[in-house]
Amino acid sequence: MKKCDKTAMQSNADFFKALGHPTRLWIVEQLSDGAEHCVCEFVKAVGDKFPTISRHLAVLKDAGVLSEDKRGKQVYYRLACPCIAQMLNCLKSRRP
Repeated sequence: MKKCDKTAMQSNADFFKALGHPTRLWIVEQLSDGAEHCVCEFVKAVGDKFPTISRHLAVLKDAGVLSEDKRGKQVYYRLACPCIAQMLNCLKSRRP
């Protein structure tokens, strides 16, 4: 058995914690097909206010789940960790 690397495990735990909210998980599902979306699209689809969605996106970005691309006044988000799409597909297959 390898020695526990708590620093690496903390980073992984932070990644999974970021996914621990239904809205954030939904956002990741929307990006799992490789598309990019701006904050305004998420605000419209979720029905929450702009600051709430921005905070969710910041949590996901800080954890390394998403990356962003600023284009003028718009910020577009995409998955920074594309392998998460496979995990989401796996989870979808076990839903009743």
